[in-house]
Amino acid sequence: MPSQTFEASVESAVHAAHPDYVALVAVASGLGNGPSDTESDAQLAAAEAQLRASGLERATDHPHIASWRAAFSAFGAKPSRYPSSAEALISRVLKGEPLPRVNVLVDLHNSVSVRHVVPVGGEDADRLEGALRLVVATGDEPFDPRGDGSEVEHVAAGEIAWRDDRGVTCRRWNWRQGRRTQLTDDTSRAFFIFDRLDGLTVDELHRAADELSDLLLDRWPGCHVDRLERRLS
Repeated sequence: MPSQTFEASVESAVHAAHPDYVALVAVASGLGNGPSDTESDAQLAAAEAQLRASGLERATDHPHIASWRAAFSAFGAKPSRYPSSAEALISRVLKGEPLPRVNVLVDLHNSVSVRHVVPVGGEDADRLEGALRLVVATGDEPFDPRGDGSEVEHVAAGEIAWRDDRGVTCRRWNWRQGRRTQLTDDTSRAFFIFDRLDGLTVDELHRAADELSDLLLDRWPGCHVDRLERRLS
Protein backbone atom coordinates (compact mmCIF):
# COMPACT_ATOMS: atom_id res chain seq x y z
CA MET A 1 0.00 0.00 0.00
CA PRO A 2 1.63 3.34 -1.01
CA SER A 3 2.39 5.83 1.75
CA GLN A 4 0.00 8.76 1.95
CA THR A 5 2.81 10.98 3.26
CA PHE A 6 4.34 13.08 0.51
CA GLU A 7 7.88 14.44 0.81
CA ALA A 8 9.71 16.66 -1.66
CA SER A 9 13.05 18.45 -1.50
CA VAL A 10 15.54 20.37 -3.63
CA GLU A 11 19.23 19.50 -3.29
CA SER A 12 21.46 22.34 -2.14
CA ALA A 13 23.66 21.95 -5.24
CA VAL A 14 20.69 22.88 -7.43
CA HIS A 15 20.16 26.12 -5.56
CA ALA A 16 23.85 26.88 -5.52
CA ALA A 17 23.72 26.93 -9.31
CA HIS A 18 20.21 28.42 -9.60
CA PRO A 19 19.43 30.50 -6.50
CA ASP A 20 16.29 31.94 -8.11
CA TYR A 21 14.66 28.53 -8.41
CA VAL A 22 11.42 27.71 -6.59
CA ALA A 23 9.52 24.44 -6.80
CA LEU A 24 5.84 24.49 -5.93
CA VAL A 25 4.33 21.02 -5.56
CA ALA A 26 0.57 20.46 -5.41
CA VAL A 27 -0.53 17.03 -4.18
CA ALA A 28 -4.11 16.04 -4.99
CA SER A 29 -6.04 13.01 -3.73
CA GLY A 30 -9.56 11.79 -4.41
CA LEU A 31 -9.28 12.22 -8.18
CA GLY A 32 -11.02 10.17 -10.86
CA ASN A 33 -8.89 10.55 -13.94
CA GLY A 34 -9.99 9.29 -17.34
CA PRO A 35 -9.60 9.87 -21.07
CA SER A 36 -9.70 13.39 -22.50
CA ASP A 37 -13.27 14.65 -22.80
CA THR A 38 -15.18 17.75 -23.88
CA GLU A 39 -14.36 19.62 -20.65
CA SER A 40 -10.62 18.99 -20.72
CA ASP A 41 -10.58 19.68 -24.47
CA ALA A 42 -12.29 23.03 -23.83
CA GLN A 43 -9.60 24.00 -21.31
CA LEU A 44 -6.86 23.27 -23.83
CA ALA A 45 -8.67 25.11 -26.61
CA ALA A 46 -9.11 28.16 -24.38
CA ALA A 47 -5.41 28.11 -23.46
CA GLU A 48 -4.45 27.86 -27.13
CA ALA A 49 -6.67 30.81 -28.04
CA GLN A 50 -5.38 32.92 -25.14
CA LEU A 51 -1.76 32.32 -26.10
CA ARG A 52 -2.32 33.09 -29.78
CA ALA A 53 -4.06 36.35 -28.81
CA SER A 54 -1.31 37.37 -26.37
CA GLY A 55 1.01 38.87 -28.99
CA LEU A 56 3.85 36.49 -28.12
CA GLU A 57 5.47 35.53 -31.42
CA ARG A 58 8.06 33.03 -30.22
CA ALA A 59 8.27 31.12 -26.97
CA THR A 60 11.88 32.22 -26.57
CA ASP A 61 10.78 35.88 -26.42
CA HIS A 62 9.19 35.31 -23.01
CA PRO A 63 11.61 36.07 -20.11
CA HIS A 64 10.64 32.95 -18.17
CA ILE A 65 11.36 30.71 -21.15
CA ALA A 66 14.65 32.55 -21.67
CA SER A 67 15.64 31.75 -18.07
CA TRP A 68 14.89 28.08 -18.60
CA ARG A 69 16.96 27.99 -21.76
CA ALA A 70 19.90 29.46 -19.87
CA ALA A 71 19.44 26.95 -17.03
CA PHE A 72 19.36 23.99 -19.40
CA SER A 73 22.46 25.24 -21.19
CA ALA A 74 24.25 25.57 -17.85
CA PHE A 75 24.07 21.81 -17.19
CA GLY A 76 24.87 20.85 -20.77
CA ALA A 77 21.40 20.34 -22.28
CA LYS A 78 21.11 22.21 -25.56
CA PRO A 79 17.71 23.95 -25.27
CA SER A 80 16.98 23.79 -28.99
CA ARG A 81 17.13 19.99 -28.67
CA TYR A 82 15.82 19.68 -25.12
CA PRO A 83 13.32 22.50 -24.53
CA SER A 84 11.63 22.91 -21.16
CA SER A 85 8.13 21.46 -21.03
CA ALA A 86 6.56 24.94 -21.18
CA GLU A 87 8.61 25.95 -24.21
CA ALA A 88 7.69 22.75 -26.04
CA LEU A 89 3.96 23.30 -25.49
CA ILE A 90 4.00 27.02 -26.25
CA SER A 91 6.11 26.59 -29.40
CA ARG A 92 3.64 24.02 -30.64
CA VAL A 93 0.70 26.38 -30.21
CA LEU A 94 2.48 29.34 -31.79
CA LYS A 95 3.22 27.18 -34.83
CA GLY A 96 -0.53 26.67 -35.24
CA GLU A 97 -0.57 23.11 -33.93
CA PRO A 98 -3.04 21.89 -31.29
CA LEU A 99 -1.90 20.81 -27.86
CA PRO A 100 -1.92 17.03 -27.34
CA ARG A 101 -5.03 15.53 -25.77
CA VAL A 102 -3.75 12.83 -23.40
CA ASN A 103 -6.09 12.36 -20.44
CA VAL A 104 -8.04 14.71 -18.18
CA LEU A 105 -5.27 15.41 -15.65
CA VAL A 106 -2.59 15.93 -18.29
CA ASP A 107 -4.92 18.16 -20.29
CA LEU A 108 -5.70 20.31 -17.26
CA HIS A 109 -2.11 20.84 -16.15
CA ASN A 110 -0.97 21.49 -19.74
CA SER A 111 -3.64 24.18 -20.12
CA VAL A 112 -2.37 25.89 -16.96
CA SER A 113 1.24 25.62 -18.15
CA VAL A 114 0.42 27.40 -21.41
CA ARG A 115 -1.76 30.10 -19.83
CA HIS A 116 0.84 30.98 -17.21
CA VAL A 117 4.05 30.23 -19.17
CA VAL A 118 5.35 27.93 -16.46
CA PRO A 119 6.65 24.36 -16.66
CA VAL A 120 4.12 22.07 -14.94
CA GLY A 121 4.59 18.34 -14.66
CA GLY A 122 2.05 15.87 -13.32
CA GLU A 123 2.75 12.35 -12.06
CA ASP A 124 1.07 9.55 -10.15
CA ALA A 125 1.91 9.97 -6.46
CA ASP A 126 1.16 6.32 -5.67
CA ARG A 127 3.85 5.17 -8.08
CA LEU A 128 6.64 7.00 -6.27
CA GLU A 129 9.06 4.96 -4.17
CA GLY A 130 10.30 7.11 -1.32
CA ALA A 131 10.67 10.88 -1.25
CA LEU A 132 10.71 13.03 -4.38
CA ARG A 133 13.83 15.14 -4.75
CA LEU A 134 15.49 17.40 -7.31
CA VAL A 135 19.17 16.52 -7.63
CA VAL A 136 22.30 16.99 -9.66
CA ALA A 137 22.68 13.51 -11.11
CA THR A 138 25.79 11.41 -10.56
CA GLY A 139 25.26 9.48 -13.80
CA ASP A 140 24.27 6.22 -12.11
CA GLU A 141 20.54 6.94 -11.85
CA PRO A 142 18.26 4.75 -14.03
CA PHE A 143 15.42 6.23 -16.08
CA ASP A 144 12.67 4.39 -17.93
CA PRO A 145 11.70 6.36 -21.03
CA ARG A 146 8.19 6.25 -22.45
CA GLY A 147 7.21 3.23 -24.47
CA ASP A 148 6.96 -0.27 -23.11
CA GLY A 149 9.58 0.47 -20.42
CA SER A 150 11.90 -2.29 -21.60
CA GLU A 151 14.77 0.07 -22.35
CA VAL A 152 16.28 1.66 -19.26
CA GLU A 153 18.82 4.44 -19.72
CA HIS A 154 21.08 6.29 -17.32
CA VAL A 155 21.07 10.05 -17.03
CA ALA A 156 24.16 12.12 -17.69
CA ALA A 157 26.34 13.15 -14.77
CA GLY A 158 25.66 16.78 -13.89
CA GLU A 159 22.12 16.74 -15.26
CA ILE A 160 19.45 18.24 -13.00
CA ALA A 161 16.64 15.71 -12.58
CA TRP A 162 13.76 14.71 -10.34
CA ARG A 163 14.12 11.29 -8.73
CA ASP A 164 12.88 8.98 -6.00
CA ASP A 165 14.52 5.99 -4.29
CA ARG A 166 14.21 3.82 -7.40
CA GLY A 167 15.50 6.23 -10.03
CA VAL A 168 14.84 9.32 -12.10
CA THR A 169 11.19 10.26 -12.63
CA CYS A 170 11.80 13.28 -14.90
CA ARG A 171 14.90 14.01 -16.97
CA ARG A 172 16.50 17.38 -17.58
CA TRP A 173 14.52 19.12 -14.83
CA ASN A 174 11.18 19.22 -16.65
CA TRP A 175 11.99 18.01 -20.14
CA ARG A 176 10.66 14.43 -20.14
CA GLN A 177 8.89 12.30 -17.56
CA GLY A 178 9.39 8.58 -17.24
CA ARG A 179 6.90 5.80 -17.81
CA ARG A 180 6.77 4.44 -14.25
CA THR A 181 5.12 7.47 -12.62
CA GLN A 182 3.14 8.81 -15.58
CA LEU A 183 -0.47 9.87 -15.11
CA THR A 184 -2.83 7.18 -16.38
CA ASP A 185 -6.60 6.87 -16.64
CA ASP A 186 -6.50 5.02 -13.31
CA THR A 187 -4.62 7.71 -11.35
CA SER A 188 -6.48 8.81 -8.21
CA ARG A 189 -3.64 10.61 -6.37
CA ALA A 190 -1.29 12.90 -8.25
CA PHE A 191 1.39 15.50 -7.71
CA PHE A 192 2.04 18.51 -9.91
CA ILE A 193 5.38 20.35 -9.98
CA PHE A 194 5.38 24.05 -10.88
CA ASP A 195 8.94 25.21 -11.71
CA ARG A 196 9.96 28.85 -11.34
CA LEU A 197 13.07 30.81 -12.36
CA ASP A 198 13.57 34.53 -12.99
CA GLY A 199 11.00 35.88 -15.44
CA LEU A 200 8.09 34.69 -13.30
CA THR A 201 7.30 35.97 -9.81
CA VAL A 202 6.55 33.66 -6.91
CA ASP A 203 3.08 35.20 -6.73
CA GLU A 204 2.54 34.30 -10.39
CA LEU A 205 3.72 30.78 -9.63
CA HIS A 206 1.11 30.47 -6.88
CA ARG A 207 -1.58 31.88 -9.15
CA ALA A 208 -0.86 29.11 -11.64
CA ALA A 209 -1.17 26.54 -8.85
CA ASP A 210 -4.39 28.23 -7.68
CA GLU A 211 -5.87 27.81 -11.14
CA LEU A 212 -5.03 24.12 -11.33
CA SER A 213 -6.41 23.57 -7.82
CA ASP A 214 -9.66 25.27 -8.85
CA LEU A 215 -9.89 23.13 -11.99
CA LEU A 216 -9.38 19.96 -9.95
CA LEU A 217 -11.95 20.97 -7.34
CA ASP A 218 -14.46 21.93 -10.01
CA ARG A 219 -14.02 18.54 -11.62
CA TRP A 220 -13.86 16.49 -8.41
CA PRO A 221 -15.50 18.49 -5.57
CA GLY A 222 -14.50 15.87 -3.01
CA CYS A 223 -10.80 15.93 -3.82
CA HIS A 224 -8.15 17.38 -1.49
CA VAL A 225 -5.20 19.49 -2.62
CA ASP A 226 -2.13 20.25 -0.50
CA ARG A 227 0.72 22.54 -1.50
CA LEU A 228 4.43 22.45 -0.74
CA GLU A 229 6.87 25.23 -1.62
CA ARG A 230 10.48 24.11 -1.87
CA ARG A 231 13.49 26.34 -2.31
CA LEU A 232 16.24 24.47 -0.47
CA SER A 233 16.38 21.13 1.38
